[in-house]
Amino acid sequence: MIKSIVAHTAEVDDKDAAVAEILAKVQGEGPLLKNSVGLIYTVPDFIHSGVAQAVSTAFPFAVVGTTTIAALTADTDDPEMSLTLTILTSDDVNFIPALTEPFDGEDDGPIRDAYGKAVARAHEEGLSEGESPKLILSYVPLLNNVGGDFFVNSMAEISGGVPNFGTLSVDNTIDYAESSVLYEGGHYRDRYAFVLLTGEVDMKFHIATLPAERVFSDRGVITDVSGNLIKAVNDIPVSDYLVSLGLKRDADGVVIGVNVYPFVVDFGDGSDPVIRVLFAITPEGYAVCGGNVPQGAVISVGYIDADIVVEATTGKLDEIIEEGVPGTGVMLAFSCIGRYLTLGYNSDMEMNVVRGKLGAAGMNYSFMYSGGEICPVKGTGMDGERGAGSAVNRFHNDTFTVLTLS
Repeated sequence: MIKSIVAHTAEVDDKDAAVAEILAKVQGEGPLLKNSVGLIYTVPDFIHSGVAQAVSTAFPFAVVGTTTIAALTADTDDPEMSLTLTILTSDDVNFIPALTEPFDGEDDGPIRDAYGKAVARAHEEGLSEGESPKLILSYVPLLNNVGGDFFVNSMAEISGGVPNFGTLSVDNTIDYAESSVLYEGGHYRDRYAFVLLTGEVDMKFHIATLPAERVFSDRGVITDVSGNLIKAVNDIPVSDYLVSLGLKRDADGVVIGVNVYPFVVDFGDGSDPVIRVLFAITPEGYAVCGGNVPQGAVISVGYIDADIVVEATTGKLDEIIEEGVPGTGVMLAFSCIGRYLTLGYNSDMEMNVVRGKLGAAGMNYSFMYSGGEICPVKGTGMDGERGAGSAVNRFHNDTFTVLTLS
């Protein structure tokens, strides 16, 4: 069993007051059990003032997390100027935190080394030889030369496919220059932090993307691609393919409004499709996507706006609530910053849905906006039960992802 305590503070200037507020919440909902870990989400202002560091070091267990543009709990008044702390505590689940060395390109050595040490520690604390962790919680840095798919795919290979749930860091600056991974009081631009969970972990994954009716019926095959750069679909430039679906070009020949037309990508391996946001069209007519896409994948083009964001999140939360509140557990939710930006001037619309739905259901939760979501999807052989059967870890864009733990 996992018990959760969710706290927050809006006190950005006074470290002592912020720590006192967090501690009062934790002590009021205690006691903590044998094993604990803290998950921290904050905007960079709380790092600048030292509040994030003070909160992180106020506890006798590791506190791990990331920066964001907005974080929400049941008691948060201003999610865009808030620090949240979610404590997971248990007598029969172990939490093993780890931090990699810095990354300089797509070398999986730092992940392999940190994971190996974390698993060795897990064995020292009772994990049987030959047994794998049940879950990985991941906090991945936003880097110019290393994509989210690299971290997800590398960890999947190294761990043997242990379910992985997490986020790519982001922040509230215009160029995300202060996005950071947080670990035991430190903040890092170029390191990957994660937590291994071992023992009796009761978990379920939920994903909301685009309603089927908001996806074009045409399906194309990617015939030329390099990483996240799609060059051709059906052997024609991807820009020409988009125009064939009805998108328009401006006077300079540039396809208009591509940011609201994400790709729905079927990897062709039996797993559920994922969303790839379309950032731009290059002068050569290539599509720059928010994640890697394999050669031969089948794509459809979708459409996203504020109404779709709210509709998808509402539907998924209704589904989760109908399945039942996880007792003393918690719902960890990440929504893509692309969805936040789609909401425009009404940026709190999705958070209001989360607050209203989960508040009425009495569910303990924490929610934040991410630079990219990490969540397993159903794979070949999946028996339809969330958290069971075969699953594939994926990096997502424009997606609302949820993990319930109990």
